[in-house]
Amino acid sequence: MTVLPLWWDEASGTPPLGPDRHALTTDTEVDVCVVGAGYTGLWTAYYLLEADPSLQVLVLEQERAGFGASGRNGGWVSALYPVSPARLARDHGEAAARDQHAALRESVTEVGRVAADEGIDCGFRQGGTVVVARGRAQAARAREEVAEAQHWGLGTTWLEADAARERLAVTGLLGATYNPHCARVHPYRLARGLASAVEDRGGTIREHTPVARISPGRVETVQGPVVRARHVIRATEAWTSRLPRHRRTIAPVYSLIVATEPLPETTWAEIGLAERETFSEHRHVIVYGQRSVDDRLVFGGRGAPYHFGSGIRPEFDGDAAVFETLRTALREMLPALGGARFTHAWGGPLGIARDWHPSVGHDPATGLAWAGGYVGDGVATTNLAGRTLADLVTGRHTSLTSLPWVDHRSRAWEPEPLRWLGINAGLRLAGLADHEERLTGRPARLGRALSLLTGH
Repeated sequence: MTVLPLWWDEASGTPPLGPDRHALTTDTEVDVCVVGAGYTGLWTAYYLLEADPSLQVLVLEQERAGFGASGRNGGWVSALYPVSPARLARDHGEAAARDQHAALRESVTEVGRVAADEGIDCGFRQGGTVVVARGRAQAARAREEVAEAQHWGLGTTWLEADAARERLAVTGLLGATYNPHCARVHPYRLARGLASAVEDRGGTIREHTPVARISPGRVETVQGPVVRARHVIRATEAWTSRLPRHRRTIAPVYSLIVATEPLPETTWAEIGLAERETFSEHRHVIVYGQRSVDDRLVFGGRGAPYHFGSGIRPEFDGDAAVFETLRTALREMLPALGGARFTHAWGGPLGIARDWHPSVGHDPATGLAWAGGYVGDGVATTNLAGRTLADLVTGRHTSLTSLPWVDHRSRAWEPEPLRWLGINAGLRLAGLADHEERLTGRPARLGRALSLLTGH
């Protein structure tokens, strides 16, 4: 079994990588320097060049474009947002909360539009997402979610067991929620296609160029070359913690994924996902799945530990115990898998701000800008971030620049060892809450403790 992401494997339909882009070797001066060639950086460069083709836009990447979460994620282009409309309304008013979530729904469609217009073969298919309830506590929580979604116009509906089973035939099914505002993609093909689209529009991407320091008008690279720019955009997500003065800005937390071999149509007829819906379960430990472009079942979830000091290392991309837990859970949910082989297992870090609140912003006085803290819901949210940053950098006042996440400032994470203790306690509590609900059939008391711990 390979430990590299399925999405990087030519067996999944990814074209050969080809030669690396050249590293930056000399000092240079540009209009905009974007640090990070994941979705945030690539979408930002794309929309900047769309707004003003005369701009000199340089994107710096320490590995290869799409190396981080953008090329490893579960392939959900969703309107999910880690901050509830009620919380946004409390802080910014009801209209602003509705605008934020409406912009995310529009972003799902926008990703598909750009993929079609640019000829990016990423398997975009908007089949919605189905989240199953397999216990009384889950069903109660799901119905509460539907009621809230109806109030805010989020589009989530309740499916009784028979209707839910038509979409996904899991064991113990009591019902499910369904939301149409989600698409399935091959995430690495999307990242690679965006990188090519940026270059086609005149942007420059330099790979294998790690950044040592960001400051107003200046980006210093580890190898030595310096970039001077009117605007510097930090688009580093989980890797933000490696930058000076940002050690506690974003906490990198790992999510791991497994994938089966391609499944025959007879198996899919038993499982479902005929519309290529993405899927999850109403449990406390987050899980997510999709039917891939080449008909594999891809299934991921949290559960890997947070590593002391916001550690990010290649060896953290795999955890044998978590991989086995995911495989076991998927087989238990979907017995129709039978003896299907699991061929891939991989992982990577996502970025979480202390208050679970993504943000995007730009300081006209210094030219510094940023976006991130997506809590794993970044495929569509990065598109919104890129469009918003393009408006902010070019000085346009639009409906996007007035959204409530613009210029939001999260407080710093606690210093170690408090950060390590708190995050891992939260991960442990989520698992224990699910166990409590399986035993009692009632909403977990530990779930309330989890909310108090995370402040979410």
